[in-house]
Amino acid sequence: MLEEVKEMVELDLKTIDFITTTSGPGSFTGLRIGAATAKGLGLALEKPILPVPTVDSLALNIFGTDALICPIMDARRQQVYTGIYQNRDALRVLTPQCVTSLSDIVERLCEIGQKEHEEGRSECGAIFLGDGVPVYRDAIAEQMTIPYLFAPAHMDRQRAAATAVRAEQLYAERGEEALVSADDFRPEYLRVPQAERERGDKRDYKV
Repeated sequence: MLEEVKEMVELDLKTIDFITTTSGPGSFTGLRIGAATAKGLGLALEKPILPVPTVDSLALNIFGTDALICPIMDARRQQVYTGIYQNRDALRVLTPQCVTSLSDIVERLCEIGQKEHEEGRSECGAIFLGDGVPVYRDAIAEQMTIPYLFAPAHMDRQRAAATAVRAEQLYAERGEEALVSADDFRPEYLRVPQAERERGDKRDYKV
């Protein structure tokens, strides 16, 4: 598939400066597959990798508004992968991506939104997007105390193009510091995989 893409766009692999991929969070299996692919390409081409936080990439789907942007990915176990952003003309990270409960991120979102309203900077409230929206839609409606919207379906999921744009932004901001070697790149899970949690639980039980 990669070979077909390369031929379709007439890409000369020698012209690549670096490879970018979302670094996580996300599906543990999906992250491993993506990381292995990026690392394999990087090692073969001797190119570095620029990891992009998954939640940053998702937030870039929303542009040109003063609203607070809150991607939520279902992390299961009553938790979400999330963050808080603004993106009028450039992405601003107000709360970096994290794993937390829905009530915690909603509380932070409302605090920031209320402060923005009191200072006259924003009347737009918040916009939610991501695969966690259908799961937590009712809970969001119950807990939000500032105006909010849900992004439409065509803006609700990750896009490779958004990841590429975020990579360009990070490189412009941080330069070579944003890059890691293909050998050193590791996914960012934000929490321990379930198998390891269960193994830890069993060990604790035996002790």
